[in-house]
Amino acid sequence: MRIIGYDHQGVRHLGALTHLDKVVPLGTADNFYRDPAAAMARQSDRSPLDLAKLTQVPFVPLTARIFCVGINYHSHAGESKDVAGLDLPTVPMIFGRWQQSLVVNGAPVPQPLNEGLDWEVELAAVIKDEVFAAGQDALDHVLGYTAFNDLSARKKQIATTQFTLGKNPDRSGPIGPALVTPDEIDPTNLEVRTRVNGVEKQAGNTRDLIHSVADIIRYITDTVTLLPGDVIATGTPGGVGVGRTPQEFLYAGDVVEVEVEGVGVLRNRIVTRAEL
Repeated sequence: MRIIGYDHQGVRHLGALTHLDKVVPLGTADNFYRDPAAAMARQSDRSPLDLAKLTQVPFVPLTARIFCVGINYHSHAGESKDVAGLDLPTVPMIFGRWQQSLVVNGAPVPQPLNEGLDWEVELAAVIKDEVFAAGQDALDHVLGYTAFNDLSARKKQIATTQFTLGKNPDRSGPIGPALVTPDEIDPTNLEVRTRVNGVEKQAGNTRDLIHSVADIIRYITDTVTLLPGDVIATGTPGGVGVGRTPQEFLYAGDVVEVEVEGVGVLRNRIVTRAEL
């Protein structure tokens, strides 16, 4: 199943995509995440909507937390060491994003005032139920997988040891184009790519992850209870702009695409704030 979010009268709803560009309603985001299995089972009772007529929004609840993992591809470790002096992590390096930074496929992303943005293609997992102290069944708590572009303001990110500002520019977290349920995707072997203005900048495979999705869930949940709708962004492969010589960044007018095999392409244009 492929799931999207859409706005209906100011309320966030979820729906299941069909091959005919129709969306079968699954209820409000809040109701859906109270019992995702039940909501998906009831889809046959709903009349489909036209995808083209919907205003899409992120397919997570407004209460979602985004747990990001830094330096989680072997191919990214070297450039992270060169740029920020960060060593290969022995445990997942977790930092947070705010739900308010999330946008959908096609949404414009404003360039920060004093710098460009850097691209980061990532596989992300969305949690389906409350989980603490996950064990060998860690992946059973995943509702689905999606693509995420962890657009980053590098000057702010590396100015201090704290990533928060650099990882939360306004509207800098494209997610989508859909949430794909685990029966349709294998998170351990997926090609991931980034293109800027049609030119490939990143190419990797989740086989290169230092810490797997299951490992990350287990690591987080021995301290923090994961809740329905929480997002785990699993890190990016080598090829980010800050690691290039000369360095490259995204500015107003650029179009960035990230692609995760089995999920699809997430495409966003960088704009000035006046263009929003």
